[in-house]
Amino acid sequence: MTTTGRHRGRIALVTGGSRGIGRAISRRLAAQGALVAVHYGHDHAAAERTVKEIEADGGRAFAVHAELGVVGDAATLWTAFDRELAARDAPPGLDILVNNAGITLPRTIEQVTEDDYDRVFAVNTKAPFFITQQALVRLRDGGRIVNVSSGATRIAYPAIVAYSMTKAALDHLTLSLAQHLGPRGITVNTVAPGFTETEINPTLRDPQIRQALAGASVFNRLGAPADIADVVAFLAGDDARWITGQCIDATGGVHLGL
Repeated sequence: MTTTGRHRGRIALVTGGSRGIGRAISRRLAAQGALVAVHYGHDHAAAERTVKEIEADGGRAFAVHAELGVVGDAATLWTAFDRELAARDAPPGLDILVNNAGITLPRTIEQVTEDDYDRVFAVNTKAPFFITQQALVRLRDGGRIVNVSSGATRIAYPAIVAYSMTKAALDHLTLSLAQHLGPRGITVNTVAPGFTETEINPTLRDPQIRQALAGASVFNRLGAPADIADVVAFLAGDDARWITGQCIDATGGVHLGL
């Protein structure tokens, strides 16, 4: 990737930034000049690999570990973030927060247990809520918050009902925060991916499933992580200064018609 100056001098945090869509977002923001904190929950090797890829491309990044969905996860993340910034003599604070981390739950309502429900909400909804809450004292005026949701919030998809509910809650967080933080010049937006090809989606190894999901898009292909990363990078930049409280559909036109 060629480094550009769109985000030069800015500090970004991408949750779930070591793999899949998060990895693409981390790399894109770093390629545009940001110092990127690549958060990971479990896969240290993936985080280090993403940091090395960014550095090889001429960017700057560091890994931050915090398991999400457990008590104190937000505090753990921000303590690690502050410590890593200080270790690099970087100025304290934050310019861009991307709430990307999440887990799925491919079960219908009949199959979802209370433990399942609590877990998916803890990671997908509670964690970004409190991560954002604790980010506000660090986030500079004029900063950016981008929440990664899902196209499933506008489509009836019973097979992932609890997951879709977590993302719908995140969509409302975007709306309320945009109103709340507007006086500080902070924009808050959502990006909603559709069927996206990542290494952590095992169902895509089945040719029939791949074909069916690709066919749901008007472009007759699966999304690539870079398709989502480009939208996030735009919303995180100055060109999107007049956009806030919006959900940007980045599904490739999934299920636009009958």
